[in-house]
Amino acid sequence: MFSNLLSVLFGDPFAVMNTVGLIAFAFVGSSKAIREEFDLLGITIVGVAMAFVGGMTRDLLLMRVPLALRSPIEIILGLFGVCLAITLSLVFTEPETHPITIVSDAIGLAAFATTGAIVATEAGISVFGIIAIATINAVGGGSFADILLDRSPFILFEDFYASCAVLGGSAYWIVGTLSAAEGTGAVVCATVTVVTRLVAVTFNLNLPTVQDIRR
Repeated sequence: MFSNLLSVLFGDPFAVMNTVGLIAFAFVGSSKAIREEFDLLGITIVGVAMAFVGGMTRDLLLMRVPLALRSPIEIILGLFGVCLAITLSLVFTEPETHPITIVSDAIGLAAFATTGAIVATEAGISVFGIIAIATINAVGGGSFADILLDRSPFILFEDFYASCAVLGGSAYWIVGTLSAAEGTGAVVCATVTVVTRLVAVTFNLNLPTVQDIRR
């Protein structure tokens, strides 16, 4: 049922999730750069990097020419997200911490975890590879954006973030073993990722550190 609904409304699950992810992450990355008072070029670079680095890393690991270099539509979608962030920054004083940005980040995370899982499954790699590629696709751009913003990637030391993509990728594989419908796996992966991320933000969930265990 989920597969048929997705197919009727949107067509190719990969194209849908990729489009959502590009716009959402370009928006989030640009919002972070705006808060750091980058100029317009810097804002664009950070936004585009957050949108594309994860997917390009995914494609290189799978020995494919990155989709971003093959499709001009990809760049257009990323730039649209950048323009959206700049426009909203004129309305909101702190765009990075605004609920719109937080939700967009969760949606982008879910979308890219899903696209990574889809591509990895089509490449015929192991379950570990599927989950790893889904996670890299989801968090690679954000990690690189943090480096451009001169700060350590936050997924390494705080927040329940990459773990959400791990759960989403795992859910995609589980559904895939039970159902041949790609669209169903995409819906489940995206849902698990975005729900766990929003729950983590709402309740301020974090993975424990060694220091926490010692206490």
